[in-house]
Amino acid sequence: MADSEPLLSLDGDPVAAEALLRDVFGIVVDEVIRKGTSASEKVCEWKEPEELKQLLDLELRSHGESREQILERCRAVIRYSVKTCHPHFFNQLFSGLDPHALAGRIVTESLNTSQYTYEIAPVFVLMEEEVLKKLRALVGWSSGDGVFCPGGSISNMYAVNLARYQRYPDCKQRGLRALPPLALFTSKECHYSIKKGAAFLGLGTDSVRVVKADERGKMIPEDLERQISLAKAEGAVPFLVTATSGTTVLGAFDPLEAIADVCQRHGLWLHVDAAWGGSVLLSQTHRHLLAGIQRADSVAWNPHKLLTAGLQCSALLLRDTSNLLKRCHGSQASYLFQQDKFYDVALDTGDKVVQCGRRVDCLKLWLMWKAQGGQGLEQRVDQAFALARYLVEELKKREGFELVMEPEFVNVCFWFVPPSLRGKQGSPDYAERLAKVAPVLKERMVKEGSMMVGYQPHGTRGNFFRMVVANPALTQADMDFFLNELERLGQDL
Repeated sequence: MADSEPLLSLDGDPVAAEALLRDVFGIVVDEVIRKGTSASEKVCEWKEPEELKQLLDLELRSHGESREQILERCRAVIRYSVKTCHPHFFNQLFSGLDPHALAGRIVTESLNTSQYTYEIAPVFVLMEEEVLKKLRALVGWSSGDGVFCPGGSISNMYAVNLARYQRYPDCKQRGLRALPPLALFTSKECHYSIKKGAAFLGLGTDSVRVVKADERGKMIPEDLERQISLAKAEGAVPFLVTATSGTTVLGAFDPLEAIADVCQRHGLWLHVDAAWGGSVLLSQTHRHLLAGIQRADSVAWNPHKLLTAGLQCSALLLRDTSNLLKRCHGSQASYLFQQDKFYDVALDTGDKVVQCGRRVDCLKLWLMWKAQGGQGLEQRVDQAFALARYLVEELKKREGFELVMEPEFVNVCFWFVPPSLRGKQGSPDYAERLAKVAPVLKERMVKEGSMMVGYQPHGTRGNFFRMVVANPALTQADMDFFLNELERLGQDL
């Protein structure tokens, strides 16, 4: 980077600070928003770690740098970062860029407040409650509680903690010695945060009873019933069932009505991890996939995924109206939650969470919803389903593409069978050789920067691609490109 005058502190120099920020915002608009969303640009510019360290010059030194150097640092960070807003980024359950949500994120970061008391976050305390109320209404609840969490994993962990506290409130003070051996139940397709949460909360991963799923990845209610009886016979106390609406790999929706029946019979808390599939509730056409969700006690829902609200935007919704969140997590810190304030102290929501400082995650969703309206967001969800269906039909027309199963969501799972393996399904090493195809193609696409899509093994199935159709800017041309690019990258295999 070019040497120039070091950047003196901008403290107390609002003109220089504003000039710097205008330049940075200009770089962001040009390099992230304009180029990062252009199909003619690369998704990523791959570098090996050692080379990338040198290019970024990561070392922190005692002397400051010039404004020109700082701007060049911003350009370098953007250049070598993956463009998750790119139309050919299909790698995760989040992608794309909503300008109104981004505007909300910029305002949020600029205001730099913490969502714990009305006195320092009056707008956002009221806004968060309004957004959560809207999400609860879509679940089917006219009342309840909730909070935005730092990711769906934390939402799921909170649900485990709340279910345990509701059953054994003594555990908040007395800890694990107040508890009998507990059992919670989830399907083998659940998100890994359920087991992580059990470990983190001191229950241990052995307390998680894994319920069988059918060939489409849905929890089998009959096996749930069997597992509950088995746990009781072994001396454990069942307390929670976690169902999934939109599993991570296959995009499966558990049968919530039947699972709720089991929970009702046994008096168990029902949590629905709808981090991925919750946004389908906005669609009149597809919300039947979550039939029965209104019978849950808690729901995790990540609008940063299918709705493109931007990371992070993860809601935990509760049917409870007894202030369970605050009773479970609160510690009444007297320097924050004084009870003799000049306003209604019920507006201080900070004791609902385990965190102290909590970032504002409601504005980006609220602003996007204001701009798009519920109808616009519904169209976004329906369009994703329609494009996924288009991709499936096009995939079936081409030689060398084999569906893992017909999708019911926007996860399209398939194998790419290269020319050398076509017609050889009967050979003894076919599965082993096929499993090696996806990693090779992934390396090629990433190093070329042409696109990114995830792959994984699953049960007895060897590596296959999981294409996620979520970016609202996607078109049929992007689906065609995706298939053409896989054929190009794999033509010599």
